[in-house]
Amino acid sequence: MENYGYTKTENAQNQQSNVPYRSEKKIPAALLGILVGWLALNKFYLGYTKEGIIQLVLNVVTLGAASVIPFIEGILYLFMSDKQFDDTYVYGKKGWL
Repeated sequence: MENYGYTKTENAQNQQSNVPYRSEKKIPAALLGILVGWLALNKFYLGYTKEGIIQLVLNVVTLGAASVIPFIEGILYLFMSDKQFDDTYVYGKKGWL
């Protein structure tokens, strides 16, 4: 049935509230941390340039032993809820664990 320019805003609001919250940066940041964490790409992807440079220097100084840190961060990212990830790392700007 056509509504001829009239819309039901109540129905549209109910449909939006049923959609689960999805983070756009959670999965890519987690995969970057797990797969190429030694390059600190997960930090640079999230916009943490200073922390990314620190991570790169740590990896050079420790001969790669510090790459455990982004690996663990990537796993933690995967097990967080999308809302909690965005609140902590995207909006809250928490650079480290």
